[in-house]
Amino acid sequence: MLNLTERFSWQKVFLSLFSFLLAIFLLLLIATPTALASLNDDRFDGNIFALYAGNGSLVPAKVTLKESLKSSRPAILVFFLDDSKDCKQFSTVVSQLQEFYGRAADFIPVNVDAMTNFVTDDSTKPAYYYQGFVPQTVIINQEGKVVLNEKGQVAFEKVDDTFREVFDLLPRSESVELKRRILNEINVELRE
Repeated sequence: MLNLTERFSWQKVFLSLFSFLLAIFLLLLIATPTALASLNDDRFDGNIFALYAGNGSLVPAKVTLKESLKSSRPAILVFFLDDSKDCKQFSTVVSQLQEFYGRAADFIPVNVDAMTNFVTDDSTKPAYYYQGFVPQTVIINQEGKVVLNEKGQVAFEKVDDTFREVFDLLPRSESVELKRRILNEINVELRE
């Protein structure tokens, strides 16, 4: 049986340990940011199309460039990195483009980190078109000709105009103009 002095000693140890652990827990709770993913940094957060564009269906691509060229369908190659601020921000534009042209054109996002061969003379491989920058957008028409090759973030309107030419659609000036509507701080939606 414990005497009174030993009993108070164990209570002090227990209270001290409990207080210490509670202080550590509260410190961690206060010091931890509410969200670790960020649109404006070059940290890896995961699949940028799922996180920032709300569209995880883009990666992995449904078809290869070789299959797209063989079927004579237009293709859009988007070279990206998951840990690039510019690519994170551009992912919403790619998602919006897929909304309008995804049934008629093949969207082929290419993670540059996953590419094994950066130099090739085979035009059926994405590396043939890669110029060492991300994001990079390449549109190849039904005949296999490059009709757009842009580095950096490309405006939706520029890619849309190129797709309108590829599909022989009315120019923007003669059709309903699509206007951006802010949905939240990351996703942007288009409407009439």
